[in-house]
Amino acid sequence: MLVAAAVCPCPPLLVPEVAAGAAPELDAARAACSDALGVLAAARPDLLVVVGTAGQDELGPYPQGAPGTFRGFGVDLDVRLGATTHPVPERELPTSLAVGAWLLERTGWADAPIEGLGIAEILEPERCAETGRELAGRAGRVALLVMGDASARRTLKAPGYLDERAAPFDAEVARALGAADVAALRALDPGPARELKAAGRAPWQILAGAAEHANLTGSLLYEDAPYGVGYLVATWS
Repeated sequence: MLVAAAVCPCPPLLVPEVAAGAAPELDAARAACSDALGVLAAARPDLLVVVGTAGQDELGPYPQGAPGTFRGFGVDLDVRLGATTHPVPERELPTSLAVGAWLLERTGWADAPIEGLGIAEILEPERCAETGRELAGRAGRVALLVMGDASARRTLKAPGYLDERAAPFDAEVARALGAADVAALRALDPGPARELKAAGRAPWQILAGAAEHANLTGSLLYEDAPYGVGYLVATWS
């Protein structure tokens, strides 16, 4: 069953080497992510699953030790999803999971085996719920690291330009994540989420499916929109 979850944003800019001179702007987000991973460790899980969106050729499970890289963003930085295994996996992590792997490396995660799951951003809500239930049943004590950004249309300079619906959408997601409101997350409409470029919708709904009968308590650790993109950090435990 699900015993804990951390929700973190997954922009490559979270990695200081990628952000370069702009790195200090996300210091508070990095600190909140570290605190969130501490909640996962304190739950003493038997298995940690990192969930994030992926491209069509990146979908599916990733074993512990799967490699990731930020070379495509102009920096000589590689990561792995937990400790190296033998044989060493070859399939490269999608960016969302690579950011998760970087967070885990940064905090020195050694508290449980790790797996990754790349999902389609357009995954239907019911399939998200089913996937969440499947993940929660993977071990006696399962933790999730849920990687996903909120809307990318919060300001005129945002990647998707300004949409007046973005701030209210993000506020409701922040409220739901902070309250561990499973019903509210399951009710998110994929249509508006897609229009607002909220890539976290499907991962959040997987969390909702995993937490259906877990009776967890939520806490919102961070909420901001640097660069016009909503970034949220929350824990459920």
